[in-house]
Amino acid sequence: MPTDRAPAGFVALADVAPTIRQDLRYTGSDNFVGSPLDGYRNATCVLTLPAALALSRAAHVLARDGYALTVLDGYRPQRAVDHMRRWAADPTDQATKARHYPRVAKERLFGPDYIHTRSGHSRGSTVDVTLTTLGGRPLDMGTRFDFFDPRSHTDHPDTPLPARVHRCILGEAMTAAGFRNLPTEWWHFTLLEEPFPDQYFDFLPGHT
Repeated sequence: MPTDRAPAGFVALADVAPTIRQDLRYTGSDNFVGSPLDGYRNATCVLTLPAALALSRAAHVLARDGYALTVLDGYRPQRAVDHMRRWAADPTDQATKARHYPRVAKERLFGPDYIHTRSGHSRGSTVDVTLTTLGGRPLDMGTRFDFFDPRSHTDHPDTPLPARVHRCILGEAMTAAGFRNLPTEWWHFTLLEEPFPDQYFDFLPGHT
C-alpha cells in the first residue's frame, strides 16, 4: 500500500554518509522520462541502513585513491516505477530519444532489457552511482546515466579506455563494499545481503 513514511530499517543517506554527493535525476527533468517521477517529492536519497553503510565504505575506499561517488538514484517508490511504465507505453512521447535511446525503438524499452514491472530499487538496497573527482568533477564513464543501449553494458568491448578504467575502479570499490553490478548498466549496484529481498515498497523517499 502507498504510504508517506518509511518503514523501520530505512535511513536518509545524508545522515549516514553526508559527504557523498547526490544528483537525483528523477526529482527533475534530466532523465529518460523528461519530467519528475511520481513519488520523488523531495530531493533526498533514502536507502536501507546496511546499503547506506556499505555505500559509505565504498566512498572511503575511493577517496584514498582520489575519487568520489555521486548518487543518481537510491530507493525508488513503486509509484515511480509505474510512472516509467506509463511513459514507455506512450509511443507519441519521444522527446528524450536522442539523449537516452537513440538506437532503440521505444516499444522495446518495456521488457526484459530495460524497464520492468518492478525494480530492485523499490527494495531499498539498490543504488545508481557514478564516479567523480574528489572535487565533484564528473569522469568519463563511456555513456550517460540511463542510456538505453548496449554501450552501457559494464564490459562492452567498444568502451573507450578512460571510461573502461573508470568503470573498473567504480566496480571494484562497490564490489569490495558488498554490492554486485547489473552487467547491462555500469551505474547500477545492489547490496548482496539486502535486508528486504522480496519486498517492494511505495513510501515517499523524503519521509524517513
